[in-house]
Amino acid sequence: MLSLRPRLAVTATGLLLLSGCATLGAAPSDPASEAPTRTDASSSRSAGEPTTSPSADPDAPTSWGPTAGELEQAQEMVAGWSDERLAGQVIVGRFHGTDPAVPAQMVRDLHLAGISITGDNVTDGDQVRAMTKAITDASAADGRAFPPVIGVDQEGGYVSHLRGIATDFPHFQTSGMAIQADARLGRRVTRAAALATGLELRSLGFTWVFAPVADVTIGAADPTIGARSPSMDPKAAAQAVGAAVKGYDDAGVVSTVKHFPGHGTATTDSHDTLPLVDSTLAEIEEHDLPPFESAIKHAAPAVMLSHLDLTSIAPGVPASMAPEVYSMLRDDLGFEGVTITDSLGMGAVAGRPTPALQALKAGADLLLMPVDNAATHQIVVDALASGEVSRERVEEAAARVVAVQMWQARLAAQRPVPADVVERARAASADLESAAY
Repeated sequence: MLSLRPRLAVTATGLLLLSGCATLGAAPSDPASEAPTRTDASSSRSAGEPTTSPSADPDAPTSWGPTAGELEQAQEMVAGWSDERLAGQVIVGRFHGTDPAVPAQMVRDLHLAGISITGDNVTDGDQVRAMTKAITDASAADGRAFPPVIGVDQEGGYVSHLRGIATDFPHFQTSGMAIQADARLGRRVTRAAALATGLELRSLGFTWVFAPVADVTIGAADPTIGARSPSMDPKAAAQAVGAAVKGYDDAGVVSTVKHFPGHGTATTDSHDTLPLVDSTLAEIEEHDLPPFESAIKHAAPAVMLSHLDLTSIAPGVPASMAPEVYSMLRDDLGFEGVTITDSLGMGAVAGRPTPALQALKAGADLLLMPVDNAATHQIVVDALASGEVSRERVEEAAARVVAVQMWQARLAAQRPVPADVVERARAASADLESAAY
């Protein structure tokens, strides 16, 4: 395992650090033998330094999905945008109600990167498709030749916002149980479940899934994650997360590994308050990081940052707003993809002044579900105008988001959704459950 202790020890003293494809219809092969080789994921790269150079092969994949050429194209594109357009491209909005016209107007008016859909926004399959189409059409009408971020929490188990609309899958804990029973079979059925979930989400118009959960739970003392976690065993959790990331890639949907650097040890709920996690750096390294290391090894495109007060890393500051935590993810673990906050409407951060701006300055590329979309957009626009946040930082963030959406569109075009996607999803759910019990 990559040792973080020497580097993170500096952080703890208060010194800031610098900021696969399975054939559709066939059972996916074992992801343990298919971890892609990372392409020059330098641990010394600073947050503002581009991940491509003019001499890079444009067709070479990055360590997180898009090609070098797609990232370079995205960087050139956003460099010409107005502050208003740039600010919108780093926000994934929320809305109330079920009228497809409401989120579509938000995307047009505020140039939002996209929308997060919750259970309160859905009624049935036809309404969901109408809503995702309206959002997609609004993004295109706003002049964007790449799809919007249309994401949903569809983890399996009780955190499934499309319950009754998409296929029910068991808790992610089931994957860990299957892996502990038979590691190879467990990885295979986990990857197949993620593939089926992703394809079914695409059939409904989604481009992102806010999964898999990479948190290693501590059991009954963990009130938030619990069975959402693949396992209490970091090694089993790492295998489950790696397999799931590959399955979502197979499906042509952007996965979101969460909640970095690990919510499984928190004994209070970040939906309500800011949990205090007093794990030592060594404990975080050994217990919490293996699933995230596995996700990065398997080319995860996006990682979600938690709202946790990590006393050994950035005391008193939510991880989602702490430069030290983003530095851990990028400089120490080598992650080069999209960083996204947990929902900014959660109790852990909602009462803080300008939480979205704090997260953006710290290193977030996407600001998820702020309490007020329009107000947050204006705050970012004003910060750009005043120089409170550099244009370079926001361009870097927006370019990553645009590049991953280009990649998603390319994968989706290569991997059409099969006509019997629902039947396949039901079979994959049953196979996963069977492998665990």
